[in-house]
Amino acid sequence: MKIHIESLKIDTIIGLLDFERIEKQQIILDLEAVYSYDSKSFVNYADLVTVIEQEIKQCKYELLEEALLDLKEKITQKYPQITQLSLKIAKPDILSNCSVALSQYWDIKK
Repeated sequence: MKIHIESLKIDTIIGLLDFERIEKQQIILDLEAVYSYDSKSFVNYADLVTVIEQEIKQCKYELLEEALLDLKEKITQKYPQITQLSLKIAKPDILSNCSVALSQYWDIKK
């Protein structure tokens, strides 16, 4: 099975610049996760969204890289049945003429 979470919008403190440490900005997160499904071991997508939102809002990351790596750890700890994970975090409003993003894919060996 593959779960998709697309265009999850979160207002949070994230970034290195002075104004980014004071004012919340919107990020947009996309996730794909492959997992082994059985009736006792499924990925609750609503719970997964809550985990992501809480982590992003609590940690107030300076770097998108740190956010991606920490989210990967939190998600795979909570859902050990995930075997592949892809995360993308975009900052749509940081530059006036484009959206910037960072992404990572992991093939998780069990």
